[in-house]
Amino acid sequence: MARTRTYATQGPKLPLAPFEIDRRPVGPRDVAIEIDFCGICHSDIHQVRDEWGGATFPMVPGHEIVGRVTRVGADVKRFRVGDHVGVGCMVDSCRTCPPCKADMEQFCQKGAAYTYNSTEMDRKTPTFGGYSTDVVVSEKFVLSVPATLDMAGAAPLLCAGITTYSPLRHWKVKAGDQVGVVGLGGLGHMGVKLAAAMGAQVTMLSTSKSKEADARRLGATGFALTSDPATFKRLAGKFDFILDTISANHDVQAYMGMLKLDGALVLVGVPPEPASIHASTFIFGRKTLSGSLIGGIAETQEMLDFCGQHGITADVEVIPVEKVDEAFERTVRSDVRYRFVIDIASLRKGG
Repeated sequence: MARTRTYATQGPKLPLAPFEIDRRPVGPRDVAIEIDFCGICHSDIHQVRDEWGGATFPMVPGHEIVGRVTRVGADVKRFRVGDHVGVGCMVDSCRTCPPCKADMEQFCQKGAAYTYNSTEMDRKTPTFGGYSTDVVVSEKFVLSVPATLDMAGAAPLLCAGITTYSPLRHWKVKAGDQVGVVGLGGLGHMGVKLAAAMGAQVTMLSTSKSKEADARRLGATGFALTSDPATFKRLAGKFDFILDTISANHDVQAYMGMLKLDGALVLVGVPPEPASIHASTFIFGRKTLSGSLIGGIAETQEMLDFCGQHGITADVEVIPVEKVDEAFERTVRSDVRYRFVIDIASLRKGG
């Protein structure tokens, strides 16, 4: 393939800038994709700034990728040139361990190959993400994006969508269930949309009264202000399921008190400090506190099909690639409703 244009950073304190890489040749089971849009996930910011440690540079972020197939390998069966496709957080796994065989590649016992700041399964070849004009990915890790969905709005489904869909499905949220969603951001707004589409009665739990109108527009039937301590008493024992999307430090134990008997609270945000929770919180009410990590490839395809059937996409602000650093700063300030998406056409024009 020709040299690939990307936007990359050379170090944790440096801005992103144009950078060229070589993608691998298209093998027999590979799919070449011309990228149209790539979402900006908050984890991109953590990785670029090496806030989690272990970052490698140069780094091309981006794991919310949508585009069109431009070439397929000789043994590819599922895709044809022109298909609308997506790539999420993983580009490969060992495919042989029990989680992989159970379609839970995100828990690969040998460690999945992530879309960027990682390596291929050879543990040598670096991976570069979706802030780029094209990518080559194994057919098994390419997803079909319903043609009915707006492509820009579909991009965040590859991370924010599956991150919230997977726990809703795993804990069998169904019509009539009382569901609380903590935090109305990139993850939270998808949690509201998806839970509402499943028929649940959704309550947005937020510290900001200004979020109420949006929460209801997205599908919430209730809203509660968690900056008011009385809220936790009023809603004690209300919810079958709570999806906690908050990445800032907060009192998880207080939210556990809102669960019914056998209720579950699932964490998808990662606060910087450990939570302190008393054992009695679980014992009285047989409650569950758990976590969830994206989803496997089969479940991600299920999520995309579900979104296609229900017309669900993320609420996005589309930006040219040269505004990425500005978008990072605005994301940190929660100054976006609710996801930035890069128009990769701007990179093809020169970035």
